[in-house]
Amino acid sequence: MTTLQRPAQHFSMPHFFHDSRRPLLGDLLRTWAIVGLVCLGALAPHLSHARPEARAKTPHAPTAPSHTAGDLGQLPAEVDAALQRAKVPRDAFHVMVVEASGHSAPRLSHHAQVPVNPASLMKLATTTAALDLLGPAFVWRTSVFVDGPVRDGVLQGNVYVRGGGDPRLGVERVWLLMRRLQGLGIQKIQGDLVLDRSAFDVPPRDAASFDGEPLRPYNAAPDALLLNFKSLLIQFVPDRAANVARVHVEPPMAGVQFPATVPLSAGDCSDYRTSLRADWSDATRPRFAGNFPAVCGEKMWPIAYSAPPQFAARALLGMWQQLGGQLSGQVREGAVPNGLQPAFSVESPTLAEVIRDINKFSNNVMAQQVFLTLSQQPRGVGSFEASREVMQRWWRERVGGDMPVFDNGSGLSREERISAQGLARLLQTAWASASMPELMSSLPITGLDGTLKRSKAQFSAHLKTGSLRDVAGIAGFVDGPNGKRWVLVAVLHHPNANAARPALDAMVDWVAQQP
Repeated sequence: MTTLQRPAQHFSMPHFFHDSRRPLLGDLLRTWAIVGLVCLGALAPHLSHARPEARAKTPHAPTAPSHTAGDLGQLPAEVDAALQRAKVPRDAFHVMVVEASGHSAPRLSHHAQVPVNPASLMKLATTTAALDLLGPAFVWRTSVFVDGPVRDGVLQGNVYVRGGGDPRLGVERVWLLMRRLQGLGIQKIQGDLVLDRSAFDVPPRDAASFDGEPLRPYNAAPDALLLNFKSLLIQFVPDRAANVARVHVEPPMAGVQFPATVPLSAGDCSDYRTSLRADWSDATRPRFAGNFPAVCGEKMWPIAYSAPPQFAARALLGMWQQLGGQLSGQVREGAVPNGLQPAFSVESPTLAEVIRDINKFSNNVMAQQVFLTLSQQPRGVGSFEASREVMQRWWRERVGGDMPVFDNGSGLSREERISAQGLARLLQTAWASASMPELMSSLPITGLDGTLKRSKAQFSAHLKTGSLRDVAGIAGFVDGPNGKRWVLVAVLHHPNANAARPALDAMVDWVAQQP
């Protein structure tokens, strides 16, 4: 009888910048993931603080009796001990263990029928439905239109950029879009640069509304024209000879003046962001009133732009100007005129590639983009309400059982609810689907990558993680003996949930050894 233990491998992270010093979107994703893994236990704020799965406190699940209908088996001793050490009662632990094939009764069911807030485990529902409804080869298109002739490098008209909801429209692909625009012979736009966001009908949202942290990239709101997650990458490069750290910002932001340098200091590097004493009150003139510890070496700070509605306009114009382009008019919101055909379109990575970023690194805004696309594709305009209806219909037809409460599809919500049993049914449905390989490959692997890179579990599993201030969970597939695959769902819902994470690792190891 053979059980797969995870290999003792360690991976070094790639450099954040290529020689061109242009950051890749993947670097931004990986940076957030690394930070989250370092700070997982404390759930401190982003980078020096918490990972991009939210911190906000959620209402507790309804109190359940010590034994509920449908419970099968006893919690493993190692799990029980980990719960006791963290002072988390058994009633706060919701578990389902069942064969992925669904050919037998559950091996373990503990409070599995109680709906709880799943945190980012809800991304499993969004990504599984998207693979089923859109297909793994689905792509988003960002289209560019012009409404006038080009004479001597001057466009006698407007340029329209229509967003299609691309979740991964990063700096490097916007740069290519601008180069293609110049490839039409355009160096100067005599009219306006018009941004068309009509593919999504999303009400304005205060970035601080969820947890009071508007500058954390995980709080970025969805947008049909989502550029770089509405976030900046600020790089600090110490120059000891000049006694300053040089500041480099991507993407370039039109009309925004960043300080070119920050004084160096002799302090330690335990919290360099606090040392910088950043002031974001004026979105056009960010300031660093403090200093940067020289011992830190090069550092990169991903941070949400303090005026998110202005991000796309400033970034597009900034990149156009950086490439030598000129604009006579203004950047404004508007719709592409009826009948105007696109000059060209830029395609996103495939859905199969996008969900790897969503699930491996638990990216909230990307999940919300996919969620909105579920209603945008059949209707032309995506909205949260319409996407909830799509999800409910899909769940009834493909999964069955008790209906979850869907909100925005990312788990960054106080409203979403699903039971461990419901998540297990979802994973069994995914296991039997044609797109199972794409979903499986999108999940973090214990001890190797994504949000599970620092997992202490000793056996191999592909699991989505979920975390809020009082929620910690895992859900996915565990490799058992002789090629058997188990579905494991385990959710802690308690103020001490994150202190009880060893119970989740113990569950993985116990499941992996079940015959």
